[in-house]
This record gives sequence, C-alpha cells and structure tokens, in this order.
Amino acid sequence: MAISQWPIEERPREKLISKGAESLSDAELLAIFLRTGCKGLTAVDLARQLLDNFGGLKPLLQASQTEFCLHKGLGAAKFAQLQAVLEMAKRHLFEQISRGDALCSPAQTRQYLRAQLADYPHEVFACLFLDNRNRVIAFEKMFYGTIDGASVYPREVVRLALKKNAAAIIFAHNHPSGVAEPSHADEQITQRLKEALALVDIRVLDHMVIGDDVVSFAERGLL
Repeated sequence: MAISQWPIEERPREKLISKGAESLSDAELLAIFLRTGCKGLTAVDLARQLLDNFGGLKPLLQASQTEFCLHKGLGAAKFAQLQAVLEMAKRHLFEQISRGDALCSPAQTRQYLRAQLADYPHEVFACLFLDNRNRVIAFEKMFYGTIDGASVYPREVVRLALKKNAAAIIFAHNHPSGVAEPSHADEQITQRLKEALALVDIRVLDHMVIGDDVVSFAERGLL
C-alpha cells in the first residue's frame, strides 16, 4: 500500500508536522529524506531495508560515497543531499554557540563538538578559540592522526591561539573506538598544552573527548 493511502497520522511527513521530528523513528526520518521508494517498496520500507543493510543510522550517515551508492535507492544526488543536510546541521550548531554571547551552555558545546568530530575514522584534535569574555572566535581542526592517536604540537596551538587573539581555549578530540575515556597520553598532552599556553596568558577551559559519549576534563577534575 502506498504511503498516500496510509491513515494521515501514520504518514511520516504529516506525523512530523503534527507531533514534531522527535516523534519519528529513524526509518520514518530517513523516508522523508528519501522522498520516494522503489519498485515494490514504499519510502518507509526502503528506509528500513537501508538501515538494516548499513547496521543503523550512524553507519549510513558516515558511509563514503562509494559505500552509499552501492545500495538500492541511493545515488550520487542523494549522497550530495545528505552531505548538505549534515553540513547545515553543523553550521546551525556553530551559530548556536557563536551568537556573540558568552559561551555558557556546556550541552550545546558538547553537541557541536560531537557533530564535528564523532564521525571520523581516525583521531582529530581540534581547538575552540574564545575571547576574554568566553565568546567563540573560531573552531579549528588542527591535527589528524590514526585510529588510535594523533600527534599534537603545543607550539602550533600557541601560534594559532595568538594569531586568533584568543584568551581561552577548549580542546576536543575524538576516539574512533567510541570509548570516550581519556587515556594517560590525553592527560599528558593536555598538561603540556596548558603549561605552554599559560606562558602567554591563555586559559584552558576544558578538553572534551568525543566518543559514543563526551567526557569533560573539567568535570573530571583533570585540569
């Protein structure tokens, strides 16, 4: 049965409009993105099949273009649309934390950093640069590593912080394994960075480790 023949309250678009996006399942949200199904499958059926094939929504969103386009109902145009949606979401989150007000929402900061870093298959170390009122100046991905580590150079962090005229920094890096527990090496490099930046009067406010969860050094008392 075509979705247009379903009861109105069960149709994904109508359900989203009347009850909000959070009321939809992963398959229903994906069906709205797909717009149409294929022979013998409604958009919702196709969405369920794709989620099953990929192993969930996260692997689908992280898939390369080659992996993505191998599946029925998907192609280069859909891949481009998906990347545009993901990028808009990241930019929206950045706007939420950089409206000119002091950065005062740890939840929004975590959400933004997770959106930026969680999907990498290798470690990425990044810095969120803040002014003397803790307003966001810029976000920079500075160092790229392997699946279990990235080399971080304090001199380069100090150089860029001075160039940005930053007064404070929040560090962030991802753990591709999904386990966000800070390692001893994470603690060591954070201390080295903190000491280097203290020489030029730049404060380190936090270091967040991004995995399936987000762990804050500040909350753990590790700063």
